[in-house]
Amino acid sequence: MPDTERGAVQSQASEKIRVSLDISPELYSKLQSLARDIHGTKSDVLRKSLALMDVAVQAKKSGKKIGIADRSDQLTTEIIGFEY
Repeated sequence: MPDTERGAVQSQASEKIRVSLDISPELYSKLQSLARDIHGTKSDVLRKSLALMDVAVQAKKSGKKIGIADRSDQLTTEIIGFEY
């Protein structure tokens, strides 16, 4: 089995890595709430969050801005904090 980070265990049969992490009760509550909101699991929330973070970081590296647009594609909110 290849080396893994501390707290991560790889299962060769399923090609997945189990990760253990410490988070605050407030963050855990938010994770549960988001899972309910998307009708998914906490793992689904983390996977989707990582995908969104990846898109945001790549956009920022390309000199683009990240934001939220309304239904008419008007940018209403710029999201900051993706500096690397």
